[in-house]
Amino acid sequence: VQLQAFGGGLVEAGGSLRLTCAASRRIFSNNGMGWFRQAPGKEREFVSAINWNGGRTYHSDSVKGRFTISRDNAKGTVFLQMNNLKPEDTAIYYCAAARGSQAPSTSTDYNYWGRGTQVTVSS
Repeated sequence: VQLQAFGGGLVEAGGSLRLTCAASRRIFSNNGMGWFRQAPGKEREFVSAINWNGGRTYHSDSVKGRFTISRDNAKGTVFLQMNNLKPEDTAIYYCAAARGSQAPSTSTDYNYWGRGTQVTVSS
């Protein structure tokens, strides 16, 4: 297993969750990392991304100000802290490793994907 995401669950609106993605060193060391999500009946969409050294982060407009992406290169992990969750945040969340060192927002710029973790926000 090269990418493994966990930390999802059921939470009430306004609550918080922290997702973690563990990656093998081979695909993590110099790569940008991202989080995407897919809700039932919808296309997969970009959530957040971080470049190889954590110096640059990007968030979609829908989560800006509520979600924070970070990484611990020593441990090969990426985190997505999600605060003030809303029912529309309900989706399967996927972590992915980018082809390069930057933090793209397009799914085709990622070549490794982990299994998703379900996040459900109740109203």
